[in-house]
Amino acid sequence: MPYELPELPYDYAALEPHYQAENLEIHHSKHHAAYVAGANTTLERLGDARAAGDFGGLVGLEKTLAFNVSGHVLHSMFWKNLSPDGGGKPEGELAAAIDEHFGSFDVFKAQLSQASVLVQGSGWGVLAYEPLGGRLVVEQVYDHHANLVHGAVPLLVFDVWEHAYYLQYRNARPAFVDALWNVVNWPDVAGRLARTRR
Repeated sequence: MPYELPELPYDYAALEPHYQAENLEIHHSKHHAAYVAGANTTLERLGDARAAGDFGGLVGLEKTLAFNVSGHVLHSMFWKNLSPDGGGKPEGELAAAIDEHFGSFDVFKAQLSQASVLVQGSGWGVLAYEPLGGRLVVEQVYDHHANLVHGAVPLLVFDVWEHAYYLQYRNARPAFVDALWNVVNWPDVAGRLARTRR
């Protein structure tokens, strides 16, 4: 089956004033859609290469597939990680895990914020669960892949590509990251942690 652009679980204006409707609409309907189209086109080209038995361009196609599918996966998670009813602090097992692995919510917030702000170029700040050690970790994703703990499962992602915020925040990435905390969908993040631990 081809990849499809998911519908947002809220309308484009629902996250204002923290995330401007025009910026969100372009981000979803143009940028995310481009990753979906890129993934589907690359799968077709890989199929053509297999049919022809010609794997001369395989390395480039594999890299393009990883870039586009990862962009699709991360954006699909990003939309669900946000909510017009979001913000505040997590509760229950997620809150306890954050306290255990970071010392406090405030320390965790500071680390994820800085990891997001300090991504060199384009990328993501990520809270992930690392199953081998049974711990929460903060990661930086460059572009849509690399610099990850293998096997770690993303739970909360902050998109800090310029297309995510430039219309509203211009070059003030820290202001955009600060704004995201007001719309974090903690029940979604907690559900991801619970499913991952199971």
